Amino acid sequence: MNSNDTQGGAIRRIVIVGGGTAGWMTAAPLAQRLANHPDVPCEVTLVESPEIGTIGVGEATLPTIRVYNQALGLDGADFIAKTQASFKLGIEFKDWGHIGNRFFHQFGDFGPPLAGFGAHQHWLRLAQTFNNMPAIENWSLASMMARYNKFVPPSEEKPGLTDAYSYGFHFDASLYAKYLRDYAVERGAVRIEGMIVEVEQHPESGFVTAVKLRDGRRVEGDLFIDCSGFRGLLIEGTLKAGYEDWSHYLPCNSAQAVPCASAPQLTPFTRSTAKEAGWLWRIPLQHRIGNGHVYSNGFTTDEQARRVLLDGLDGEALDEPRQIRFVTGRRRKSWDKNVVAIGLSAGFIEPLESTSINLIETAVGKLLELFPDRDCNPALADEFNRTMGIRYESVRDFITLHYKLTTRDDSEFWRYCANMAIPDSLRHQIELFRETGRVAIVDRGGFAEPSFVAMMMGLGVTPKRYDPLADRFDIRAVHGHFAELRDMIAQTVKRMPDHGAYVAGQAAAANRIQKLMEA
Repeated sequence: MNSNDTQGGAIRRIVIVGGGTAGWMTAAPLAQRLANHPDVPCEVTLVESPEIGTIGVGEATLPTIRVYNQALGLDGADFIAKTQASFKLGIEFKDWGHIGNRFFHQFGDFGPPLAGFGAHQHWLRLAQTFNNMPAIENWSLASMMARYNKFVPPSEEKPGLTDAYSYGFHFDASLYAKYLRDYAVERGAVRIEGMIVEVEQHPESGFVTAVKLRDGRRVEGDLFIDCSGFRGLLIEGTLKAGYEDWSHYLPCNSAQAVPCASAPQLTPFTRSTAKEAGWLWRIPLQHRIGNGHVYSNGFTTDEQARRVLLDGLDGEALDEPRQIRFVTGRRRKSWDKNVVAIGLSAGFIEPLESTSINLIETAVGKLLELFPDRDCNPALADEFNRTMGIRYESVRDFITLHYKLTTRDDSEFWRYCANMAIPDSLRHQIELFRETGRVAIVDRGGFAEPSFVAMMMGLGVTPKRYDPLADRFDIRAVHGHFAELRDMIAQTVKRMPDHGAYVAGQAAAANRIQKLMEA
C-alpha cells in the first residue's frame, strides 16, 4: 500500500469489528444503502468471534428505535414476533428520591400545549391556586395507559388530544441482533467468524489497513467501525483515543443480570427500583422478564448485590446472574483517522434511561450524514466527535440528575449521591427549573422538556414560580380545560385493549403471514 492509498476516492470496503447489537445495528443500514449500489458498490464486512460474548442488557429502548426500524423498512408485527418484543410507554420509578416514592417518566407530554404554553406551566399555576390538585401525571396519556396496563399505538394520521404520547419497545437484544444480521446479510453484508489477533496500520498515516485473524486470514478495509465493546480494540487498543472517566458523577460500576419467568400480566413499561447501593431494572418480554442490579461495588459486595437481585424477581430465575463491570464515560475521540467507534467501544452510560441503543442509532445516523471518502477528512471526524460529545454529555447529565436529587440518607451510597459534585450544565438546569419552572435543553436531539419535568417533579423539585405569561389566561377556563382533558384521557384509556392481548395479536398476525409465505 502506498501513501496515496489513503487519499481521495470513494470508500469501497467497510469493516465492522464486533457483532452484537451495535455491530449489526451498524451493518444493517450500511448494507441497505451501500452494499449493492449500482454505481459505487461498497463491501460491508462484519468480523465477530463466538469466543467473545456480548453484554446484551440493552433490552429497553427509547421511541427513536421506531425511526431506525422504519428507515430499514422493517415490518412492525414481524419485528414483534421475531424479537419477543413488548411495548414501552416509559419507566416507573420506585423509591427514587425517597423511600416510598413512586412516579412515572412517560413518553410524551402532559397533554398538548395550551395557547402556546407547555401544559406543565398551566398545571403549576393551578396547583398553586387550587387545593388537592391531582398529580401532573394524570394528564399524561402514556402514564395512565401504563397504570392500567393498556396499549394501542397512537394515530399517526390524525393526532388529537388523546394521541399525545409515544412508545418504544422491550426486546431480546440477542434476538434483535440476529434479526438485523439476517437483514444485513440478505442485502449484501458479509459475516466473517474469527478472532482478531493483530491490527495493521499504514506506516505514515496511521490509518488501520487490515485486521488479521488467528487462522491467518486478513480482512482489509478503507473504513473500520469499532463495535468491539468495552475493550475498544481499534479505537483504544490501536489508536489510543483516550477515555473520559465520569465515575465521580455516576458512581455505579457493576451490574448483574438474570432472566426470570414471566409474570401473569405483561406490563407496558420498564420498572426501576432504587436500592441501598444502586437500583434494579425490570424489563418484561413476551417469553421472560429481564432483570438486573446496577450498583457500586464500593458500597456493597457482589454477593450482597446478587441477593438483592434474586430477592426482587417476579418469578423463578432462568439462569445464574451474569456479572458485568464498567467504567462510566466516553472516548475522547470516537472517530479517529479511519476508525469510528460505535456502541460500548465509544462509551458507556448506565442503562437507567435505556440510552445505549439510542446512542448507537445516533452514531450510525451521524456517520451516514458525515460519510467520508477514503481520506477520512479530519473535519468530518471533528464534527462527529463534537455532536456525539454533546449527546453523551447531555445523557450523562440527565442520568446524574436521578442520583443527585435525592433526600435518601438511609445508606452511605445515597448520602454520597446527595453531596457529590455535578457538572455546571446540570446545576444550571436544576436551578432554572426550581426557580422558574423552565427547562434548559442542551441537546435538542436528546431528552425533551416533558422528560425533565417528569423527572425533576417526580424527584421532589417543585418550581417556586411558573411562567408569568400564563397569568394572562382566565384561571377558571384553564381549570375547566384540564378537568375535561383528564376525563377524556380516562375514557380513552378505558376503551383501549390490554397490553398483553395487543402484543399477542401482533405476534399471531405475523406468524399467520409467515405460514402463508411458506405454504
